[in-house]
Amino acid sequence: MKILVLLAHPVEKSLNHGIAHRVRTVLERLGHVVFYHDLYKENFDPLLTPEELLPGFKPFGLLKEHCDQLISAEGIVIIHPNWRDQAPAVLKGWIDRVIRSGVAFKFSGVNGEEGHCLPNLKTELVTVFNTSDCSEETEEQLGDPLEKFWKNIAFGGCGVKKVIRRNFCNVFRSTSEIRGKWLDEVESMLIQGFSREI
Repeated sequence: MKILVLLAHPVEKSLNHGIAHRVRTVLERLGHVVFYHDLYKENFDPLLTPEELLPGFKPFGLLKEHCDQLISAEGIVIIHPNWRDQAPAVLKGWIDRVIRSGVAFKFSGVNGEEGHCLPNLKTELVTVFNTSDCSEETEEQLGDPLEKFWKNIAFGGCGVKKVIRRNFCNVFRSTSEIRGKWLDEVESMLIQGFSREI
């Protein structure tokens, strides 16, 4: 399988980087082709340009690489922190520029700019791992906005069959032992989700 992996955290010694390393290691061990992107390290530009909103725009350069890999991905894994109940700006910008009309979905009608939304992805499973310094109770009180965002908004209407998300809470207070168990849980989820042709 071809699996797109996105990491959005600026600190290399973070739990997010540890999760991303485990994700990449496990997926490669399972024999998958991994498209790996550390969005901060590669300086992905999150700013949507006016040209990208014009009818008939064709992505080029690094943006084209991301778009092509998204279209061909049979699985996607995303790792990011929960910052004020949102994804980091670089990842939100990636969504704006890559999960876009003409790539993740298309519109029927004249010039493909009107009518019904037609899904364009063949991705069967998206797995999101995110971290938070809040407690699970706080997340529940807030209505868990990231759960709704990933399942209903980011990949809604794109053809993705299933989105699952694991939020690791109270990271700030976590011990090395707890983090080790979390990494083992990440591995178990990947094996369960990607050890077969989904």
